[in-house]
Amino acid sequence: MPFAGGSSPAILVSGLKKFYGSAAAVDGVDLEVPRGSFFGFLGPNGAGKSTTIRILTGLIPADGGSVEILGFKLPAQELAIKSHIGLVPDESLLFDRLTGAEFLEFVGRMYGLARPVAIERARGLLDLFQLQIDRKIIGEYSKGMRKRVAMAASLIHHPELFLMDEPFEGVDAVGARLMKDILHDQVKRGATIFLTTHVLEVVERLCDRVAIIDKGKIVTSGTLEELRAGGESLEDAFVRMVGAGQPRERLDWL
Repeated sequence: MPFAGGSSPAILVSGLKKFYGSAAAVDGVDLEVPRGSFFGFLGPNGAGKSTTIRILTGLIPADGGSVEILGFKLPAQELAIKSHIGLVPDESLLFDRLTGAEFLEFVGRMYGLARPVAIERARGLLDLFQLQIDRKIIGEYSKGMRKRVAMAASLIHHPELFLMDEPFEGVDAVGARLMKDILHDQVKRGATIFLTTHVLEVVERLCDRVAIIDKGKIVTSGTLEELRAGGESLEDAFVRMVGAGQPRERLDWL
């Protein structure tokens, strides 16, 4: 069932700040993610991507600025926000002693689904993600399988917004293709996807809008076409914008 949508952006962030000691992990970030978009959030290691997504999910508090998600304000309406989002975290927050079916049923129940509905949806998602493994507990899953079950869990309550931190990390080509197809279907029905990844090829294939963060600040935001307006590849534009294209020292012996 498609979403009715709304006039507010899926994500609206203004002046967002987060400090660890005296160091700013996020330093005055402004960000707007339109509803129904497939949004790539890029940056080098330590740029502030994961910190930003943890603030958006309510896992850590911001030290300054404002956040609105689907028209709701953080932190005042945090519970309402969580009921409308699906999360695929960088470090899979899974219960290793449960089977995939038990975990998905648990997540469904946490989102308020009746038990028969949660069980039915869990079975359907296990089939969809090719995770029908007899009584195998999640602790025995490979990293790629853990990512698949995490994505399955993010879908069970039919969310309007997905927040995904490196969702394809450790996933093989077949599993990644399956996950990409499912995400495309979600965007077609009106959902919004906010994705962090280091794999620029994934962004070029999936995303229609991109923001790049470096040293805690947004250096650019716009459509893929705007970022590549000069004929550059996304990789060339990314390297230029984060200042990583300077001549590097060479080792004589290497």
